[in-house]
Amino acid sequence: MAEPLLSVRGLRKRFGGLVATDGVDLDVAEGETLAVIGPNGAGKTTLIAQLSGDLAPDAGTIRFAGEDVTALPAPERSGRGFARSFQVTSIFREFSALDNVALAVQAHAGHSFRFWRRAREERALREPARAVLAQVGLAARADVEAGALAHGEQRQLEIAMALATRPRLLLLDEPVAGMGIDESQRMVALLRTLRGRHTIVLVEHDMDVVFALADRISVMVYGRVIATGAPEAIRGNAEVRRAYLGEEVRA
Repeated sequence: MAEPLLSVRGLRKRFGGLVATDGVDLDVAEGETLAVIGPNGAGKTTLIAQLSGDLAPDAGTIRFAGEDVTALPAPERSGRGFARSFQVTSIFREFSALDNVALAVQAHAGHSFRFWRRAREERALREPARAVLAQVGLAARADVEAGALAHGEQRQLEIAMALATRPRLLLLDEPVAGMGIDESQRMVALLRTLRGRHTIVLVEHDMDVVFALADRISVMVYGRVIATGAPEAIRGNAEVRRAYLGEEVRA
């Protein structure tokens, strides 16, 4: 069996008396979409933050493409192919959609933002940025100020900024949060186009989205992974239904 692209062992993070992740083990194969689900407070966002390098674990290891990256900060992980989206959209609202993606292209190339005013018209930045905007369905919105985009479009823009860094691993934290039905469906359609071409770790509460996208699902409760398996196996797992899915059915 090939070595997984991402391998996590014994990951722990404590905030005072709260254990947010408690010995998490995960393997994610190249090109796989792994969804991480669980009730509020299960530790999902803390896990994503540790994977991205935004939060240092107290214990455990994170290996990526065979390299131990546990001690690497977020910028160095980005250079190795990590890209993250957040629960709350993280964009430059006063810049156009095109400018936002061009900034991501520039950052991936290792250039300082100090030269942004001079570089923003460079074809080497603008052309790949336009291509990524077209990929996520925002070609016609390229010149619109990001803050004026609809919420769903802003989330699409954030995905575009992640894709502009040419990632091997996408860490997506609730990509359909706050969306209406139509916006959510567009996001699912977009993420389907990325399946197989990128390795994805997806945290999401919307179970329709999870079952539409995931190759496998890991279930977290109180900081621990209690089950990992194919969607149908998770759907039929009695422990999972008691801990999470069953609660949702009764709500």
